[in-house]
Amino acid sequence: MMRKSDILYIIKLVEGCGLTMIKAIILAAGKGTRMKSNIPKVMHKVNGMPMLVRIFNTLSQVGISTENLITVLGDKKEYIIKNISEISYVVQEEQLGTGHAVKIAKKYFENFDGGVIITYGDAPLIKKSTYEKLIFDFNKGQSGAVIVTTHLENPFGYGRVIKNAQGEVERVVEEKDASVQEKKITEINTGLYCINAKKLAYYIEQVKNNNVKNEYYLTDVVELMYQAGEGVSTLEIEEFEQMVGVNDKVQLAEVSEVLRREKNRELMESGVILIDPSHTYIEESVQIGQDTVVYPNTFITGDTHIGTNTVILEGSRIENSKIGSHVKIKSSVIEESIVEDYSDVGPFAHLRPLAHLKEHVHVGNFVEVKKSTLEKGVKCGHLTYIGDASVGEGTNIGCGTITCNYDGKKKYQTIIGKNNFIGSDTKFVAPVKTGDNVLVGAGTVLNRDIPSDCLVVGRPALTVKENYFKK
Repeated sequence: MMRKSDILYIIKLVEGCGLTMIKAIILAAGKGTRMKSNIPKVMHKVNGMPMLVRIFNTLSQVGISTENLITVLGDKKEYIIKNISEISYVVQEEQLGTGHAVKIAKKYFENFDGGVIITYGDAPLIKKSTYEKLIFDFNKGQSGAVIVTTHLENPFGYGRVIKNAQGEVERVVEEKDASVQEKKITEINTGLYCINAKKLAYYIEQVKNNNVKNEYYLTDVVELMYQAGEGVSTLEIEEFEQMVGVNDKVQLAEVSEVLRREKNRELMESGVILIDPSHTYIEESVQIGQDTVVYPNTFITGDTHIGTNTVILEGSRIENSKIGSHVKIKSSVIEESIVEDYSDVGPFAHLRPLAHLKEHVHVGNFVEVKKSTLEKGVKCGHLTYIGDASVGEGTNIGCGTITCNYDGKKKYQTIIGKNNFIGSDTKFVAPVKTGDNVLVGAGTVLNRDIPSDCLVVGRPALTVKENYFKK
């Protein structure tokens, strides 16, 4: 369902002016020395997603496709290229300022008849709605450039936006260069722009590095455009928080916290019940159905889908898994697995990759399942390992059962038929197969195939020596 803001945005475009094509440049070449990491800053995850990937996703939501998106890379570029399959990029070998970075990307947009958004790889909180508003304001056609600004009670350290009497932007002055009067201005530049592509291509060539740092500043384009009579307007936003960049791991944690709060609110507004949202950790990509209840100290991550009316109790961790409806997960770990409707897991169970529990399956405490399918109605109560196995419908597996699937070199499969009753402490020495309706006595070691409708008892003979303890 479309949000009201999305509908209003489309109406404004239709009623207002024709939609101009938009490209985007993401500046992501910085060294990120304050992160103190071998991972590029923009590839650190915020609420489970690399910052750069999150920005790609947000831009795609406003209609900027991969072919209209260029990223300026620099430090540790090989890591980024290796981990993002579809990325168009240019390389800024020396970090000589934001203007220099845009200049390197010039050939990408110089003949483009539209606008160019300039944003940053370490600013993952910028909302879709902000990009939408920026594009809308640019599409009005009244300005050659639109810069996003906000007002701060204490603007110390930020570039001030200097305007003329008509409200047009004359220039952006940095804190160190501002006069006493200019420092009183509370409107600051966030660094987010949308600029006419051909004008940007022209004026970026005029930018000089006549400053203390000998760097080329993108803000100089604003002043050059004003001096040439090109209109530069502002889009003022109230939420400065979304413009905050990530420069160290403290800010990384703070930004992740913001995104978690937003995700949890989104889920609750869609009908999910979170008992204690402040202690519930759900990543961006997770989907959860209505009336599912999630208890605190729970981690739900990756590409996980959870149905309706399911209960996830405290202390559970679910990664890249599909959980059905009316399921109960009790303090367990589930990785890359499927749990179908009306099943229950735990407490303290571990579903390892490729475990598949069909409907009405019970997996109890201290049970581990790996690369195995448990068909409808299977019960596996406690202290059991099921690996590389197929367990038939209606089978009951007793305590302490193990599928011995590994001989030190290869792994082998165990196939257990329908409606088997497996006694406690049974060992299946794979490869091995049982038919349907098989009863296996406690303590049996099964090392050959068993046909249907059998009773199997394989425990060793009991030896009793009377009065032996006294000797």
